[in-house]
Amino acid sequence: MAGIPDYIKALAELSPVEDLLLAVLRNGLPGVRVKSLIDQHEQFPLVLIRRDPSFGAWSGDTRFTDAARVVINTFAADPDGDQDAAILAEAVRVVLRNAWLKPDAAAASHGHLTRVELNSAPRRASDWATATGPVQFADLPTGIWRYEAIYDVRIRKPRQRPFFPQ
Repeated sequence: MAGIPDYIKALAELSPVEDLLLAVLRNGLPGVRVKSLIDQHEQFPLVLIRRDPSFGAWSGDTRFTDAARVVINTFAADPDGDQDAAILAEAVRVVLRNAWLKPDAAAASHGHLTRVELNSAPRRASDWATATGPVQFADLPTGIWRYEAIYDVRIRKPRQRPFFPQ
């Protein structure tokens, strides 16, 4: 089966928001698993990123072509899981702020954050029933703590060389 032709790929201005945030947070949180999907047998600590389907904006401005609401969950295991998940949520905020103020070269191929706003502060959430975004299972495993935060981000497309088909 053939893939999408290069000239079609060249039409896409943006990488998925999750891909940009995965690159930023993986670079800024070495040693912590940063993902957008949960494995069946997950390991912790973990940062989980999901774009919220309830908000998105495209203003037609070619410099700032996307805005998104992103739900970020942080997970940590006992014995200090509650405190560790809270600290990890704060570390995520700092990494996102730093990537906004000084663009991260490691993520440049996915675009740049041009604005990061904390929409809903990190808060303890005991189970998925309280989740704001999409979920994959009903309850957390025993001894795992989850904090959820919501960010509004603005994204600038990556700088790319134009593609001209032969």
